[in-house]
Amino acid sequence: MILITDSRCTLYHAPGHPERPERVSRTVERLKTQDALRITWDAPVKVDAEALLRAHTADHIQRLGAGRTDFDGDTPAHPEILDHALRGVGGALRAAELARQGKSVFSLLRPPGHHATRSRAMGFCYLSTMAIAALHARATGARRVAVFDFDVHHGNGTEAILAGESGLTFASVHQHPCYPGTGAVDVGGNCFNHPLAPEFPRLEYRKVLSKALEKLMASKPDLLGVSAGFDAYARDPIAHETLESEDFHWLGGEIRRLGVPVFSILEGGYSDELPELILAYLKGISGK
Repeated sequence: MILITDSRCTLYHAPGHPERPERVSRTVERLKTQDALRITWDAPVKVDAEALLRAHTADHIQRLGAGRTDFDGDTPAHPEILDHALRGVGGALRAAELARQGKSVFSLLRPPGHHATRSRAMGFCYLSTMAIAALHARATGARRVAVFDFDVHHGNGTEAILAGESGLTFASVHQHPCYPGTGAVDVGGNCFNHPLAPEFPRLEYRKVLSKALEKLMASKPDLLGVSAGFDAYARDPIAHETLESEDFHWLGGEIRRLGVPVFSILEGGYSDELPELILAYLKGISGK
């Protein structure tokens, strides 16, 4: 198992904000002390303008670099936030590259990315990390790329960027109604949404996750990107779903059994148990 991270992603924070540095720092500590998985550590790659401009407008990138005012109440203009977001993208690009080489890989970086649209930072997200990685994979030889988003919030930014794109398929399983209010219907002919009511029963939740994966596999992808959000956990502070640690382990195993090159990147997950949830998922992905 290869883990991609960079300690600089813990250098920004806003007091009281749920998207806090400890999400990564405590997970790194936990993964370094566990002995169930053999982990190799890696780093993000440099991101070029061409990769960014497949998913975002030049004006959006310029605004991120200027960082003069907060983007919304959830998405502060932290100092050097463009650099932090670029490292997140670089982690996803490196993860996709390694997956195409047959490696099992997880990018453990912040900020998350799946709410960022072509021209807007929102919902803790600044650059649409997964969309950039998926588009880059398509541009560099992957014929069909699928994206699976199991964060409790709909990946509206990923969807908006990938909708209608040839060779790309997106599926999201998420709570609805919930932030950002999208994801009630399928869009673009290639984006499939599976909205679930709050406090949806765990075993039924598993069935929907399986159905979403089955739908994605119908597109016969040669690469699968997973937006791994752990905020559908039963005790996550900002959502109202029912999953437990063993469900994330199960899901990792289900993804492993698909037999497709896969890379995962961290999206949400704001409970103190996040390190254990990530470890459970990684064990599932690794067949442990």
